[in-house]
Amino acid sequence: MSTTTTAVRAGVLLAAIGVAAAAFVYFDQEAPPGAVGAVPRGGGGGVVSETANSGYTFERLDDPPRTIVRDAQSVVAATMTDGARTVVLTGASRTFREPKATKAVVTTNAWVRLAPQAWRAGDESADWFRPWLTEALRDDRPDVFAVAMEYVDGAADQKDAKGVRFRGDAAFGPVAPTGEGRLERSDFYDYLGVQWSFDDGTQAQPDRLHYGAVDCSGFVRLVYGYRMKYPLHNTNTPGPGLPRRAYAMAEFGPGVALVADAGRRSTAYDVLQPGDLVFFEVEGSTDQLDHSGIYLGVDSEGHHRFMSSRERVNGPTIGDVGGTSLLDDGGMYSRAFRAARRI
Repeated sequence: MSTTTTAVRAGVLLAAIGVAAAAFVYFDQEAPPGAVGAVPRGGGGGVVSETANSGYTFERLDDPPRTIVRDAQSVVAATMTDGARTVVLTGASRTFREPKATKAVVTTNAWVRLAPQAWRAGDESADWFRPWLTEALRDDRPDVFAVAMEYVDGAADQKDAKGVRFRGDAAFGPVAPTGEGRLERSDFYDYLGVQWSFDDGTQAQPDRLHYGAVDCSGFVRLVYGYRMKYPLHNTNTPGPGLPRRAYAMAEFGPGVALVADAGRRSTAYDVLQPGDLVFFEVEGSTDQLDHSGIYLGVDSEGHHRFMSSRERVNGPTIGDVGGTSLLDDGGMYSRAFRAARRI
């Protein structure tokens, strides 16, 4: 990476953390000179402190409690939320597109990565933080968004040294053998076609009929768990990692509940930042959250856009086929949006 690009990445973060102008099918990248960050939405002014000789200042904000890192020019460089591992960093501007599925795009300089541990107030003085931040601001490897886009329609396959296909166009799942037209559930290990051993000692066997497929929560687990190394567990009960189903992730998953499910549509868009998990009650019969996705930000048409694996388009998408991937347009998913979590 060039010195100029590194400097920009270390000094410029997505201003409004709820904003990431938008479109995806990977991706144009540039580092616009002189880009300026601003305080993310969702909380007023806070206490500003400075670590001696660090060049950084740290500002505390509320709703949710979080720490904003600013560089020597007072530009936002990173945002960490208490109790969560996801960090939004400033990086080169990227535009994500899925032209077969939507005309909208998402252009953003937000890069979403995982810190080695959940953030706590005051961690700017912890031994782990400064080396991690320095490396993270220089890191140009795929982040959460780039990884997620490696599974949309037409994405190229890639295998690891063991011959396991770990990226490439993913389906949603096969038709159930009952003939009812419903699709059976597919987890990340089904997509991979490998047996998986979880930290609790349980094992899961892939179904060969589900090879190359992930349902909505399986897609979240594929991106955040298998690829980004967030802990996973094999049940829908509280535990140290991401549970299996959407309702369980929303109710007692790790991290911070930004929007609690109140049994009705939420319009609390301002508390969201790129990378948050969003949850929906789409089927309308069980009153249980049954769909999950990853929030991207505000797209080129001014709407709050998310990405998820969906039945009607048979796989991961940011597009608008079979319903818009939007939280705020009054469409099917917009009406069903009920909860959000930052992990």
